Amino acid sequence: MSKRSAVEPFHAMDVLAEATRRREAGHPVISMAVGQPVHPAPKAALEAARRALEDGRLGYTDALGTLSLKTAIAEDYQGRHGLVIDPQRIAVTTGSSAGFNLAFLALFDPGDCVAIARPGYPAYRNIMAALGLRAVEIEANAETGFTLTPESLERAAAEAGRPLRGVLLASPANPTGTVTGRARLKSLAEYCRAQSIAFISDEIYHGLTFAGEEATALEVSDDVVVINSFSKYYCMTGWRIGWMVLPESQVRAFERIAQSLYISPPELSQIAAEAALGARQELDGYKRSYAANRDLLLKRLPEIGLSIASPMDGAFYAYVDVSRFTNDSMAFARRMLAEINVAATPGHDFDPVEGHRAMRFSYAGSAEEMTEAMDRIARWLK
Repeated sequence: MSKRSAVEPFHAMDVLAEATRRREAGHPVISMAVGQPVHPAPKAALEAARRALEDGRLGYTDALGTLSLKTAIAEDYQGRHGLVIDPQRIAVTTGSSAGFNLAFLALFDPGDCVAIARPGYPAYRNIMAALGLRAVEIEANAETGFTLTPESLERAAAEAGRPLRGVLLASPANPTGTVTGRARLKSLAEYCRAQSIAFISDEIYHGLTFAGEEATALEVSDDVVVINSFSKYYCMTGWRIGWMVLPESQVRAFERIAQSLYISPPELSQIAAEAALGARQELDGYKRSYAANRDLLLKRLPEIGLSIASPMDGAFYAYVDVSRFTNDSMAFARRMLAEINVAATPGHDFDPVEGHRAMRFSYAGSAEEMTEAMDRIARWLK
């Protein structure tokens, strides 16, 4: 086996697999382990896919997606943000995961340092490790507004003893729920431009902001790589479809790599995704259900003794401090699943330094599941 394969497992997926095994064995499992919306893809997307399957003529598309979908995404940016985006700057990808792969391959060489927030999405760190990049994890805490700042980037570069080649920021963030507003995005983009640092903005939870100012990095700079997805707000996780907005000068480089790695995104998913862009009324109804779940967890978790460790302003996660009950969140997660059939993710996934004292709970499930899960945990921790 290559050294590239020796990456940490994504423990959330391991927990999900165990939860699935227990459910199949007849246990009444409630999964709060992954960001899996309880709702189906919007009706318009399902109908468009049904028509495409009946037609049956599905095949390769351009490596960066159909012009029709890219044009629809560009129109969505104009409607939501007032931005005029050339559809040729948009790259449709096989989920946001393919977008991260393409960005890391196109922008960086082995050994380059790329800054990410800690706690943060573990796949960033793991993909970088597999590609020979060096993830520079920067603590995001109350002092920094749970986000990255030019000052924290300066300190991290000095401590690393090497310049940063990239910065990757998520807003809304997983697992913290941090929403980084326009002014902070602008300061980061300006700093990165001045230092010749590539700035990647992960916006896959856009549409799921409950507090704060949801802004795209494209509002403050054209010299950024934005990655987004139909998985979360659009409830299309299994369709594996996402997109990127690229600086015009970088499109061809991304396309060359995508042609060999992925050929093209699946046409069926592209057809469904285009229809989903017009389903905001239905999707905003789903968002209201997440908001109600968020209110429930904001109230119940502290009452249970699990204090909220970060803002919960966006996405659909509660990141909590479990140190009152354990100093080993991995073992805590295993016991909770085995003893009360509630699955959640140990903080080690998101923070290899402090994560042993934290857990992430997804509230993307139904109201009934969230209420029952809180009741089970409350009884268990008494």
